Amino acid sequence: MNFALILFVLLVFTGVAWVADRLYFAPQRRRAGIERQPLWLEYTAGLFPVIAIVFLLRSFLFEPFKIPSGSMMPTLLVGDLILVNKYTYGVRLPIIHTKVLDVGLPQRGDVMVFRFPRDPSVDYIKRVIALPGDRVTYENNRLWINDRPVPIREAGEFFDSERLTYSRAYLETLGETEYKLLTDLEKPSFIPTVDGFPHRDSCQYGRTRLSCLVPPGHYFVMGDNRDNSLDSRFWGFVPEENIVGKAFFIWMNFGDLTRIGPFQ
Repeated sequence: MNFALILFVLLVFTGVAWVADRLYFAPQRRRAGIERQPLWLEYTAGLFPVIAIVFLLRSFLFEPFKIPSGSMMPTLLVGDLILVNKYTYGVRLPIIHTKVLDVGLPQRGDVMVFRFPRDPSVDYIKRVIALPGDRVTYENNRLWINDRPVPIREAGEFFDSERLTYSRAYLETLGETEYKLLTDLEKPSFIPTVDGFPHRDSCQYGRTRLSCLVPPGHYFVMGDNRDNSLDSRFWGFVPEENIVGKAFFIWMNFGDLTRIGPFQ
């Protein structure tokens, strides 16, 4: 379901009713000495200001999302309700997603929401690992950016309360962002050869190694739950036109209120 399109249709419908009420129905009521709007106008023209505010906020400033999977653990958990800043990476027109104002660009380490390249009707959330022009290498569960290893250090264990299991946690520093991730550095990684995504020729696959040169206007993203994330290693790059915004705040988790707050 395209909620943005539904909201836009409601905006137009209630907006037409609001204009019609101001220019035609309201003068008629005043002449007849009637103060109250009929019910059909209360539920159309009366809702226009509210729908307009929601539409503008959701389209250009902040949009709520719910985390559906564990691919971003331990940063984000299933059930986290988050806010996404839609202004950080530029202002885009709703529905058609055309950028009309450049404000900023994704940076390494950002948690980004984007429309899944293989199915743009689905929103994904991952961490930006590499920018256009970067050489990203992933080998045996370790990252290199432009032939430099990304700093990583141990951070104890993470307890998954859903599965009642413990996983090894690490602190990784990418650019100016330090964040926790889950992986097993002692376990050899297996990188399957993947075919059929745009700019596939920019990547070289080995049994335990992947190396990609990120093409212009594209980004390489990964989940923080490295061993359990379907990300750029498997389906390729995120084009700039698919970007939705930067995730930055957990505004609710009904199972754990201590989750509320900013994250990076």
